[in-house]
Amino acid sequence: MSGTLILASQSFSRRAMLDAAGVSYVARPAHVDEGAVKQALLDEGQPPRAIADALAELKALKIAQAEPDALVIGSDSVVSVAGQLFDKPVDRDNAAEHLRAFSGQTMLLTSAVVLARDGQAIWRHVGEARLDVWPLSEDFIETYLDAEWPAISGCVGCFRIEGPGVQLFSALHGDYFTILGMPLLPLLGQLRTLGHLLA
Repeated sequence: MSGTLILASQSFSRRAMLDAAGVSYVARPAHVDEGAVKQALLDEGQPPRAIADALAELKALKIAQAEPDALVIGSDSVVSVAGQLFDKPVDRDNAAEHLRAFSGQTMLLTSAVVLARDGQAIWRHVGEARLDVWPLSEDFIETYLDAEWPAISGCVGCFRIEGPGVQLFSALHGDYFTILGMPLLPLLGQLRTLGHLLA
């Protein structure tokens, strides 16, 4: 093993994944303007895969440039429904609007992870999952937000799959860790290859 492993995020779910997997790392927020980058990519007509990948790389490079000896993990997730990309809800009313838009639809959740070292991206992986959303009544939405707001305010799809958010879905198609927000198994495999985990 060589150098520090840094997660360029303070995301609870991403930290929880690495913690549960027994990975030693330091979490450090990247403080990047995700909104401006996302909008620029949308204006270019870029698909969700490219947007998630670009945001993950942006986070990883921001920390890697300041920490040249470290291996940095950048990760990001985006949610789209019928081609429309959704941001994190700005308030409870906005979360309710998102849930109404998701109702009865299939949500595409795209999660990307990038490793960077010495200011360069050295590895990347993008995972996709499709989540079938039940038709959601107004009573359900209000009761759900009573229980989950503001805990889901930082969640792009307005849910925590490891909590009551699982009630939103009739079926999940894809990797569980991708749904949580980071394709963990490919990341762990690359960390083994690079010597940051014992093989």
